Amino acid sequence: MKRIKFDLAELQAFVATAEKASFRMAAESLCLSAPALSRRVERLEEALGAKLLERTTRHVQLTAIGQEFLTEARAALAGLEIAVQRVTDQALPHRGSVTVACIPSVANHLLPLALRSFAIEFPEVQVHVIDENASHVLEAVVRGQADFGVSFTGSQEPGLQFEVLTRERYVLAMLRSHSWAGRSEVAWTELAGERLVSVSHQSSNRLLLDQVMAGLSDQPMAWYECNHVTGALALVEAGLGMAAIPQLALPESHPKVCGIPLAEPQLWRTLGLIQKRGRMLSPSAASLKKQLLAVHGIS
Repeated sequence: MKRIKFDLAELQAFVATAEKASFRMAAESLCLSAPALSRRVERLEEALGAKLLERTTRHVQLTAIGQEFLTEARAALAGLEIAVQRVTDQALPHRGSVTVACIPSVANHLLPLALRSFAIEFPEVQVHVIDENASHVLEAVVRGQADFGVSFTGSQEPGLQFEVLTRERYVLAMLRSHSWAGRSEVAWTELAGERLVSVSHQSSNRLLLDQVMAGLSDQPMAWYECNHVTGALALVEAGLGMAAIPQLALPESHPKVCGIPLAEPQLWRTLGLIQKRGRMLSPSAASLKKQLLAVHGIS
């Protein structure tokens, strides 16, 4: 590996200048003089043996090499920040921060229960929640942006460990005034001809739903599509149709919408805690993970 001949301050100077497109504004953000900032960028360019910035009297512009290096420089600084924060959290177990990535239904209905107990044990620890779809949750864990995640994908990833948290069944969300609202189950074949709301292909739930739909002789039609289950639920509440959604996404106390289990076949998904193999959690992150397991009676 070629020896690195520049320091962190020079890397920060370059990133700030590239983002501000101005030496003056970048210097102000770093509490430096413009000449001092310029010298740091020049030293970095000399160390790399490449021109990163094109300078004119009016503005600063990235070269092609500079644009490519900016992406890597940002990632390096972000990774270093995460590493420093992790060490700080371990040195001061009752301070620092925890980042958990989870799908929206977990963030809305499961995580708050665990956070109540966590806040009592670690009142000085900040919690950052990345509430995104399953693919983004997986990416956040793999890239080290989150201490751990909660999702229904990741069990097949070789670099991750998947710890089962709970299983949930898919239900048909409908208005409580609907004629089917009092039923115990609804068969998938009965959905043909009904006005449905669906999640789009950007949602990982769509793959599970399409696998069931593929086995039906008469394919139901989705009149509305949303990227997230929460959006689909809002359209159901507005009376625009019914939607097949995970049970956890629909609270039992919802005033307007109820969920009837779907059958023939039943469709379930398994939620689990996902974590990079070999990653040691800080005491606070380990405690939050334990609280999530405790919500479902897992010790």
